[in-house]
Amino acid sequence: MTINTANDLRKQYLDSFAERGHAVIPSAPLIPENDPTVRFTTAGMHPLVPYLLGEPHPRGNRLVSVQKCLRTDDIDEVGDLTHLTFFEMLGNWSLGDYFKRDALTWSWEFLTRVLGLDPDRISATVFAGDSDAARDDESAGIWRSLGIPTERIFYLPKKDNWWGPAGQTGPCGPDSEMFYDVGKPACGANCQPGCSCGKYVEIWNDVFMQYNKQPDGTYVLLAQKNVDTGMGVERTTAVLQGKDDVFQTELFSGIIGRVEKLSGKTYGPEHGRAMRIVADHLRASTFMIADGVTPSNVERGYILRRLIRRAIRYGRELGLSEGFTSELAEVIVEQYGQVYPELSVARVQIADSLRSEEAKFSRTLSRGLREFEKVVAEVRRQGLAEIPPKDAFRLYDTHGFPISLTRELAAEQGIAVDEVAFERLFEEHQEKSRISAGAFKGGLADHGEMTTRLHTATHLMHQALRDVLGTHVQQKGSNITPDRLRFDFSHPERMTEEQLRRVEAIVNERIREDLPVRVETRPLDEALREGALAFFADRYGDVVRVYSIGSYSKEVCGGPHVTSTSELVRFKILKEEAVGQGVRRIRAVVEG
Repeated sequence: MTINTANDLRKQYLDSFAERGHAVIPSAPLIPENDPTVRFTTAGMHPLVPYLLGEPHPRGNRLVSVQKCLRTDDIDEVGDLTHLTFFEMLGNWSLGDYFKRDALTWSWEFLTRVLGLDPDRISATVFAGDSDAARDDESAGIWRSLGIPTERIFYLPKKDNWWGPAGQTGPCGPDSEMFYDVGKPACGANCQPGCSCGKYVEIWNDVFMQYNKQPDGTYVLLAQKNVDTGMGVERTTAVLQGKDDVFQTELFSGIIGRVEKLSGKTYGPEHGRAMRIVADHLRASTFMIADGVTPSNVERGYILRRLIRRAIRYGRELGLSEGFTSELAEVIVEQYGQVYPELSVARVQIADSLRSEEAKFSRTLSRGLREFEKVVAEVRRQGLAEIPPKDAFRLYDTHGFPISLTRELAAEQGIAVDEVAFERLFEEHQEKSRISAGAFKGGLADHGEMTTRLHTATHLMHQALRDVLGTHVQQKGSNITPDRLRFDFSHPERMTEEQLRRVEAIVNERIREDLPVRVETRPLDEALREGALAFFADRYGDVVRVYSIGSYSKEVCGGPHVTSTSELVRFKILKEEAVGQGVRRIRAVVEG
């Protein structure tokens, strides 16, 4: 069959690797479970963290999926032809099974035979080697054997062809990337894959996790070598359709078309950037809300609020009237609902959240206009010819005014804006944001002794909460570090001190009983019939691992866990608080 659409691409990718013995696993939600290093799922490997570290996966050691992802470290760069916040990633994994030869061969066959890409326009990059690891001549040799000539194989340094570790330590290794020449003229004599001119588009990356970085900075070979690959749906679809703008593929044509209809403007050089921001941010927001994120001023909720409000700001520039966010979200739900059914399930919640946030921001915008008037009054009082950069940036950072809006309003008053100075402040802000966001990048969580103990404690506490408060209690998320656990659950009101102490006492009683922790692999429907808790059904496959703690707790989970409850020693609740409507949060530790 001819593959030309995103739907064709998804289907053929899954089918091709299923034929090679890969189990098809569902996309995990955008909120990672038990991974303190990230706020969102940024790659397909996030739900596979325990298995990349050696735990057996219930579906075997060959896996394939289409994973929804969200990356938010460059939100302000979205608006060009390449940056996206939400995207879909095709990925196949080997968990200690096949390695470089099969991974690269199957990548080549999928690109040339299944997708029908011209093999003469494909180049590859491999790791050039350094003091930590040898040059990857093995991958280069495999590429040559597959038909890529030496002049189209490039050795690049670690910054280009090495993945990980996610944090300071952990699994990592060289990668080999595949680039497609889209036919643009070279930008110069040194134009090659990795160049930013757009001639070469990266379409696939095969990561060979063969090293484990140690605390002292050295690298040792892993006992289990993994393959972790990634191919972006949006970028590959654009390549298949001969387009250098992913927003001109069918993945965005519906929402861009509706923006054009509502605004009376045409997608192109004048209005393209604003339309791209509206389309990208509302697509991301729609998926985030469907996965349980609500707009707020903290953590994930803050990211969602920022995306929605940035979409609203640029929507206003396009002349879109209030209520446009929910209307555009409906287009997204209609387009993606069959691929991601959770969107259809959350249709009403998505619309309500967007309408509410849009109404709130309208009031914020009004306050910002009043603040702008104060700035103008002070400029006139001091006899200045332009708005001070710090005030222009404050209007942006605090009140959500894009510099273009400040410039336009100032011009109406005969006042200039130093946009160069504003950009310097903006870049400083971005750098600080990237540094502070560093703790949330990457993927592999700490699966050390303390984290494992705390993970097991969440299971005991979850059941204890249901015993004390009722079976309406359901896990909504968790975040575990070596220092503490954080557990979010459904409950309509603040817990009393007595209820907290009862939960704590129940958990400690189970610890004293020294209950065994057992794991079994079984079909999901069978596990549910047996009473196993599984409140994230959309992230599980049809075969799961079930952890039982004595006869007290039974949950579907990926691990890791202790072997008996006495290893927890003592459990203590530190704090209980609200994090959203109908959602509470407990912070706790294990001591000893």
